Amino acid sequence: MATMRQIRSRIRVAKNIQQITKAMKLVAAARLRRAQDAVVSARPYAQSIRDVIQSVAGAAGDVRHPLLRRTEGEARNVGILLITGDRGLCGSYNTNAIRRASELAYDLEPDQVRFICVGQRGARFFRNRGYNVVADFGIQTTGTTFVRAQEVAAAASKLFQSEEVDALHLVYTRFVSAMTQHAENVQLFPLDPQSDGADSPNIEFEPSAEGILEGLLPRYIDTLVYQAMVESRASFFGSQMTSMSSATDNAGKMISTLTLSLNRARQATITREISEIVGGAEALK
Repeated sequence: MATMRQIRSRIRVAKNIQQITKAMKLVAAARLRRAQDAVVSARPYAQSIRDVIQSVAGAAGDVRHPLLRRTEGEARNVGILLITGDRGLCGSYNTNAIRRASELAYDLEPDQVRFICVGQRGARFFRNRGYNVVADFGIQTTGTTFVRAQEVAAAASKLFQSEEVDALHLVYTRFVSAMTQHAENVQLFPLDPQSDGADSPNIEFEPSAEGILEGLLPRYIDTLVYQAMVESRASFFGSQMTSMSSATDNAGKMISTLTLSLNRARQATITREISEIVGGAEALK
């Protein structure tokens, strides 16, 4: 049985942990609000440009573009753009994204997969398992910027256009609410245009379909990557806020349990001392 000194030490440790987790919860809640605003702002534009690109690519017919390159049969080499966090203490956020990326790479040899990682957790995980991480980017503490998204998108486009990979997937965490986030996989390259030609609009291109796609496709990729990054940032803070809230509650329960144990130990000590005094008095009679 633990002594009263040991129990008091455990109570102090639990209180310190509770203060830290409570502070992290408040910080995550404040940052989550700003991250949610960025998600709400990015989604409509990303959906609109996705619809436009699919319609134009479907109506353009056999237009050739490096980002539309397709290979016959299944992709032999695969690229994965993975977005995780730089830090832990965020529940299952990093684990779910890494698991989804691992599912993509499961049937392939390590030398058939190329990773581009945003966030050190994902980069460290796959490097330790022998995978080739061709580029990694840290998480901006001040918030996701479109310039950083363009840097990441440029690295992904270069990997695909150099024909090192036949397909490139984007793995990120979609924000639903502070309690719910879903790890998702989107094929970034090659672009999948509308397959139903009957639904494609009759578009006349000026000056040419190649010129229009040349201007729109890089912007489309930048927007897709930016949306994934802001979604992942909001998911990180939502998961962190939830996990730190649970940790704070658990620390409070532990403090209550330890305090009860301390009171019982103190009462047992007092009872024992009284018994010894009474026994000594009886012995002197």
